[in-house]
Amino acid sequence: MNRISQKAIQGWASLGPKFLPFADVASEDLPLSRLLRLSLFQVSVGMALVLLIGTLNRVMIVELGVPASLVGVMIALPILFAPFRAIIGFKSDVHTSALGWRRVPFIWRGTMLQFGGLAIMPFALLVLSGQGQAASAPVWIGYLGAGTAFLLVGAGMHMVQTVGLALATDLAPPEDQPNVVGLMYVMLLIGMIVSALLFGKALENFSPGRLIQVIQASAVATLVLNVLALWKMEARNRRPRDVTGPAPEFADSWQKLVRGSQAMRRLAVVALGTLGFGMADVLLEPYGGQVLALSVADTTKLTAMLAGGSLIGFALASRVLSRGFDPLLMAGYGALVGVPAFAAICLAAPLDWPLLFVTGTTLVGFGAGLFGHGTLTATMRMAPREQIGLALGAWGAVQATSAGAGIALGSVLRDIMLALDLETGFGAATPYLAVYVLEILFLIAALAVIAPLLMRSNKPAADLRVS
Repeated sequence: MNRISQKAIQGWASLGPKFLPFADVASEDLPLSRLLRLSLFQVSVGMALVLLIGTLNRVMIVELGVPASLVGVMIALPILFAPFRAIIGFKSDVHTSALGWRRVPFIWRGTMLQFGGLAIMPFALLVLSGQGQAASAPVWIGYLGAGTAFLLVGAGMHMVQTVGLALATDLAPPEDQPNVVGLMYVMLLIGMIVSALLFGKALENFSPGRLIQVIQASAVATLVLNVLALWKMEARNRRPRDVTGPAPEFADSWQKLVRGSQAMRRLAVVALGTLGFGMADVLLEPYGGQVLALSVADTTKLTAMLAGGSLIGFALASRVLSRGFDPLLMAGYGALVGVPAFAAICLAAPLDWPLLFVTGTTLVGFGAGLFGHGTLTATMRMAPREQIGLALGAWGAVQATSAGAGIALGSVLRDIMLALDLETGFGAATPYLAVYVLEILFLIAALAVIAPLLMRSNKPAADLRVS
């Protein structure tokens, strides 16, 4: 039995680097088991994303009757915190702690914010549902509680993700850092897929009480996963650096990071592409429910399809980028995939073809995976080692701010068209289709900004074959 087990392990190890795009980042000093345990913080972030962007936005709009613009603004509230990701990353780069840690204190604070937001959310939903003793409560209390909960969860996610990714790159040698960060994002997508499937199963027989149970379980799971991820992960510095000397200035570090026109253009690409892929996040599930008559369970599982497409895109991008392929060109391919993907989603309504909607959604995820990994790798490669946290924070700040702004913009545009009775042409689908067309235009704009960058690089593209 031991001989068979040993052969099986040896066979899996030999197949790993070929079929698992991140298996080769492991080493004796940084085994894959340790990387996977660290990546549990991404699983908790993915779970929270599915709740906020997937399940809760559908329930609040369709089942609870909350205006989509208000839900969109709630989901976009974390963008108030997103610009501070760069500062958080910078602070974690230079932080001095009496315990000798740099990253752990920030991750723990973010975990507490996530837990607090998820703890408040059930009470807000009770008021919005108007059931039991909450029926006599003013509705504004529900709106205020939900907004506060969304803000706390979003702020916690930003802090945990930014500093967690910085910790992951600290543990890896420089040549493996992009792949390690890629592994972290694959675990984010796996967390989204698993969470979406579990939430969909739990909410098949939907009721406000069942939804509250799901949120409470998510709060406990967040705390457990993040504690496991941090346990004995960051080595303590027994001799912290001298705190009496002048502390590095954020402005100076920022100027050093973004020096050169291409750096700012790359961030512009991140902003445009994220707007292109992100505006539909809050509208895909209501679109499936109101236009294509899909159930809550079906639309929640749709989030798994979106994340699954992103997972495939991220895995493929990692495989190709490890061979020296231009990351900006990879991002361009991602934006290019997004254009026909949104066209397919648009055609699903007039053709009354839910399968086309699911296919388009999966392709949107695939394109977003290529785009996200490409821009993230480009950001990593331009950052000095001592500015890893700042670089990841800058990328995350632009990406998260653009995503939140896109969600709010898409939701408000949809509600404006409903209020002005502009549903001619395609009926109830018209407001949604207008948003999807706008996303296509943003992706085309991202391609227009990428093109000059590729021309300046003058680097031949690597072979795209992955065999």
